[in-house]
Amino acid sequence: MIEWIQSNETIVWWLVASSVTTFVMSLVLVPMLVVRIPADYFSYEKRHTKKPEKYPPVIRIIVLILKNLMGLVLVLAGILMLVLPGQGLFTMVVGIMMMNFPGKYKLERWIVERGPVLRSINWLRRRAGHDPFIVHSYGSPASSDR
Repeated sequence: MIEWIQSNETIVWWLVASSVTTFVMSLVLVPMLVVRIPADYFSYEKRHTKKPEKYPPVIRIIVLILKNLMGLVLVLAGILMLVLPGQGLFTMVVGIMMMNFPGKYKLERWIVERGPVLRSINWLRRRAGHDPFIVHSYGSPASSDR
């Protein structure tokens, strides 16, 4: 192992640098994004439809592609952070929320409704002075923290 590290020193430094960068970015960006989500985002059975965009279709497509790429990068970074330093679950949730795919809203709700995830996210929101998420479990009344 030590021989491999010595013979691949450049790769090791790139891995260390990317790990540190990802860790620092997750500490800064993930809480900023989590507190920007409306408190009632998860309180509906189905996602509300958006109003028609005022931008030209080309701009909307470019923004959609960039948003989905950023979401994919966050999901992949979150997966890496499950074994590297960083807030892996938060990063994955934010990444999923940025992406567009069928069944996304149900997946988001399922993840956020898990007790430890909801408590952690609401803790971040309270520290930033925002209301906790309001979630409705399937078949039970609204809850903001379980």
